[in-house]
Amino acid sequence: MSNKDRQQRAARAEQMRKEREKAARRQRNLITAVIVVIVAALIGLAAWGVSSSTKENKPKAWSVTYTPEDAGGTVAEGYEPVVVELYEDFQCPACQSLETLYGEQLEALVASGDITLKYHPYSFLDDRGGSTNEYSRRSTNAAICIYEEYGAAAYVQFHDYLYANQPAEGTAGPEDAELVSAAESLGFTGIADCVTEHTYFKRVERAKEAGVERGVSATPTIYVDGKQVEDKATLLDQINALVAERKGTEVPATTDPAAVVPAG
Repeated sequence: MSNKDRQQRAARAEQMRKEREKAARRQRNLITAVIVVIVAALIGLAAWGVSSSTKENKPKAWSVTYTPEDAGGTVAEGYEPVVVELYEDFQCPACQSLETLYGEQLEALVASGDITLKYHPYSFLDDRGGSTNEYSRRSTNAAICIYEEYGAAAYVQFHDYLYANQPAEGTAGPEDAELVSAAESLGFTGIADCVTEHTYFKRVERAKEAGVERGVSATPTIYVDGKQVEDKATLLDQINALVAERKGTEVPATTDPAAVVPAG
């Protein structure tokens, strides 16, 4: 073999070696890229899992929104109803007092298109001796059953019934079968299983926890356009002032200054 042939063979061998090294580098780079993608995906999935878990564990605010349309009314063009939020417990005597003093007038303001009511269940009195048979949770569950089947107006009707027939604090309230019968007497049928199986107990608890997170610690707690009402005796005056301001009209005098609604 001539010296020239040996040089050519050596050159080919060197070229093949370089190509093998180049191929090996490409393979290593590809594997590295795949590993990086997999690691990034795993980190993303872990972050999503933590985020999802946090969202699932965070109390979900739940309320019934009762609008002028629900009440058979209309809203004037260009007007945005004042939002009145009520945190309530159906076993709460102070909530019953609020309903007695202002219930009809608040609902009339909804029907006239002036306000929207948001009812937030805040069932806490079972844990404080308010009921001997979990009436606070069970009555709220029954009201939610009606809402899910019949809507906001039906919820409000049952809400008013429960306050009109509130048991004395610290006693046993109506049992589930009695709540079903009461609902049926108002025309709300088909909810017996929902009531007796306590279908919405978890929702009731989450709604209370969401209230706690907002700073609610007693009932009734009231917010008007996001601002907590400190002087409940002038509730209607405060609402009417906001309505008049929004409409550009004079403020009517409506509230009895002697009316006092204690905290529950």
